[in-house]
Amino acid sequence: MSLPSGEHHLGPDNAKLSVRTARVGAAAKAGHDLLIEVTSWSATLVLDDDPERTSIELVADATSLRVIEGTGGLQALGDEDTANIQQTIDDEVLKREEIRFRSTRVQAGGDGGRFRVEGELTIVGTTSPIAFELAIGDDRALSATAVVTQTAWGMKPYSALFGALKVHDDVEVSVQGHL
Repeated sequence: MSLPSGEHHLGPDNAKLSVRTARVGAAAKAGHDLLIEVTSWSATLVLDDDPERTSIELVADATSLRVIEGTGGLQALGDEDTANIQQTIDDEVLKREEIRFRSTRVQAGGDGGRFRVEGELTIVGTTSPIAFELAIGDDRALSATAVVTQTAWGMKPYSALFGALKVHDDVEVSVQGHL
């Protein structure tokens, strides 16, 4: 496959940026696994035939996370529950601070459509390294998934019921779109 060389822009109009959380702890069955969509973000991919000259940058508004789905739990999530979760994310988890990613290295995988991306992710004012796989299909569909360990960025995973219900430290962040 040959790369669609050039500068490409992704955002809510042509891609989805989402976060999946899981629950743990003695009271985990009382909570919900969440699918959260980031509704205000932009990414720039500068793709080159030489992956070493390829770069990726992403900026997300931390206050734009919206709960799309809550699975599990003793009862379904209501509108008030969803609003409370979003308020907690804004005030306590992400503290209304912009999220940024900048690649530092992109390596081609075994075929022309897979890449290993390494870079720096800034969340709540802390920058740490992260790596993930990026796939670009012949149809120019793009997908990437990274696991973000909250404590690696100085974040305390949300807990309730005196710690008996917690959000798992690892959350899955994914981008699905089309160049």
